[in-house]
Amino acid sequence: MIVLDHVTKTFTLRGRRKVVADDIDAVFPTGAVIGLLGRNGAGKSTLMNMIAGNVEPTRGRILSTGTISYPVGFAGSFHGELTGAQNARFVARIYGIETKELLEFVEDFAELGKHFHLPVRSYSSGMKSRLAFGVSMGIPFDFYLIDEVTSVGDANFRAKSSAVFMDRMQKSGALFCSHSMPMVKQLCDMGAVLEDGRLTMYDDVQDAIEHHQENMAAKKPA
Repeated sequence: MIVLDHVTKTFTLRGRRKVVADDIDAVFPTGAVIGLLGRNGAGKSTLMNMIAGNVEPTRGRILSTGTISYPVGFAGSFHGELTGAQNARFVARIYGIETKELLEFVEDFAELGKHFHLPVRSYSSGMKSRLAFGVSMGIPFDFYLIDEVTSVGDANFRAKSSAVFMDRMQKSGALFCSHSMPMVKQLCDMGAVLEDGRLTMYDDVQDAIEHHQENMAAKKPA
C-alpha cells in the first residue's frame, strides 16, 4: 500500500510558480493496478518520482509498505559508459538479486542483441526503455511504477511486455502511466486522474478514462 499524505510539490519556472501536486491525499491499495492519467505536463512523471523517492515533496509525506520499483521507462540512472549487461549487474547487486539470473532474463527479454554488451550511451531511447523495463521486470517488487514503456517496440515486443507485466501483477501492484486508453483499460483495475495538481481516484478505471477524456476535450486555460 502507498499513502500520499497532504503531498504538495511546486516548481518555479521562468519566474512563475507551477503546482504539480496540490495537497494530495490518496491511497494506492496493495495489489491494485492503477492507471495514472493526465495531459502532458500535468506532473505524472514528477508524482512517480516522488513515490520512488527520487524527488522530495515540497510538503507532506509518502508512506509505503513493501518495495517500490524505480520508474520503469526512466533510464536516466543507467551509466552511459557501462554496457547494458554491466548496468543490469550493478542493479542486481543493489537489490540483492542473483546476478546471473537477472542478466539472463534481461538479455532474453530486451532483445538488444550485441548491443547488450555495448555502452548504454550508444543506445536509442527505445533500447534504453527496453533495458529499463527488462531490468525492473526481472526484480520482484511489491509495487511497480510503469511509465508508458509497454508501448516501446514492435507488436510482438509490446505483446511480450504486456504478458510479462500481467504475470508480475499476479503478485504485485502498479501505478501505470500511459496515453493509450485501450492499454489502460486492458491492464488496470483502478484509475487516477491528475489535473491542476489535484488527483482524483476511481475504483472503476473506465470512470477515470471518461474523466480524463473530458479534460482533454476541454480547452486548458493559458
